[in-house]
Amino acid sequence: MKILLCCAGGFSTNMLMQNMKKVVKQSEKLNEADFDFTAIPADSLEGTVENWDIVLVGPQIAHKIDFIKSILTPLDIPYAIIDKDVYGEMDGATVMKLALVTYKKHQLSKQK
Repeated sequence: MKILLCCAGGFSTNMLMQNMKKVVKQSEKLNEADFDFTAIPADSLEGTVENWDIVLVGPQIAHKIDFIKSILTPLDIPYAIIDKDVYGEMDGATVMKLALVTYKKHQLSKQK
């Protein structure tokens, strides 16, 4: 699964991404080889997102969600906004769950 984290600048999201990688590495159920992570600023989203499975949006740019949706919807790429408290705690496990659940729901909705 290719997970793209979208943020304002990148430093804190990079830290969160590293925590997500640790969660995958330490998991008995998840395989590191099945995941690819990248963090980019929202302004770089267009032209970058085409090959990603899901986009996770940092809470600090939630106000740009209409812009983000305008790029993702035509490409049929699911997205989720990371809760500000979860983001502030750099809770990689909860963000991984968010990514997996959002992606799975999107896949199931396509089957209907």
